[in-house]
Amino acid sequence: MDFRRASYAYQPDTEKDCPVIEALQQLAEEHPRWGFRLMLDRLRREGHRWNHKRVHRIYTQLKLNLRRKGRKRLPSRSPQPLAVPGKLNQSWSMVFMSDALADGRRFRTRKRIDDFNREAIGIEIDLSLPALRITRLLDRPSDIHGEPQQTRLDNGPEFVGVMVAEWAEEHRVHLEFIKPGKPTQNS
Repeated sequence: MDFRRASYAYQPDTEKDCPVIEALQQLAEEHPRWGFRLMLDRLRREGHRWNHKRVHRIYTQLKLNLRRKGRKRLPSRSPQPLAVPGKLNQSWSMVFMSDALADGRRFRTRKRIDDFNREAIGIEIDLSLPALRITRLLDRPSDIHGEPQQTRLDNGPEFVGVMVAEWAEEHRVHLEFIKPGKPTQNS
């Protein structure tokens, strides 16, 4: 088999890992939220020149690795089937789109459309559209067109935020979210 007898009979010396174990356990007690990289950097600054693969092996054997935080899921919603509005200002749709300029800078557009006659109520274009500005922009067309009964939105971070929900509650506008993964419901 061309397998060396010394390799076959090799027994690892676990006593050599004791200084690494002690150093890692001490760091874990002092800094429980530190991950492997921070601990390894601290050990290097203290003068220890242990191989990073060895330190990582012991780090995982001690089960010091931190659990990653999962992504926040959207709140469970049960969207109703899409209804065709019968009059003006019954239902509006809002959507964000983005593109890039020739120099590489990204810009965003926010469109607002009346679902009854497909009239564009407002289009805003800028390099940045934060939530505070969105709520100010939501008030602007209302002076001319009035308030909608409901607004159809996608599940983007701009619309799921607290500020848009507070605006809708203040103006008595029902927010209707489309089904996740179905962008054609808000076209």
